[in-house]
Amino acid sequence: LTGIVYMLVAFVTTALVPIDILAASNQDLLEVVRIGAPWFPFVLFSLIAMCAVANTSLINLMMASRLLYGMAREQVLPATLGTVHAKYHTPWVAIIFTTILAIGLACWGGVRMLGGTTALLLLCVFTLVNIAVLVLRLRPVGHDHFRAPTLCPILGIFSCAYLASPWSGRDTAQYRVAGVLLLVGLVLYAVNWAVHGRRAGPLNAEHLVKGGE
Repeated sequence: LTGIVYMLVAFVTTALVPIDILAASNQDLLEVVRIGAPWFPFVLFSLIAMCAVANTSLINLMMASRLLYGMAREQVLPATLGTVHAKYHTPWVAIIFTTILAIGLACWGGVRMLGGTTALLLLCVFTLVNIAVLVLRLRPVGHDHFRAPTLCPILGIFSCAYLASPWSGRDTAQYRVAGVLLLVGLVLYAVNWAVHGRRAGPLNAEHLVKGGE
């Protein structure tokens, strides 16, 4: 449903405003309002847009911190990132780390660049997920389960891969930012490997709450 809403917004936006104007503007939806609803107060719309962007940023930070927490639990990243606050039960170390990283990237390339890089990485993840859907079919299981039509993951692979590629007109600077993020992840993985080696099994939850090794 969310994807359909995004597609409708994109369709209406490009139908009202020429693409070249949208590409040159830092306020895409405001351009749409100026043409489609000039009577709507621009200040009010700006406040709504600001709240929407802040909400999206907060959700992304929450998602990123919980992702680092889960990877730390599985010993893919250093255990410190899986430390949970004793009172609020939140992965506070991962939250601080992702917040500092997001602020640094926003100051480096701007919020627009950070958003574009986020979309690039998500498209890469979606490409791999659709590939995994097809690969996992080679491993039969002994119970009934949902099976997506074969055409859906195939279309997902090609569409996401294309949108993540330079042929879609994506800014090449986004690949540099994505490379920095991947490098940070590899460094953390290398540090974890050097400290813990091949130690198997997820970390104990009580151990993470205490924040010690």
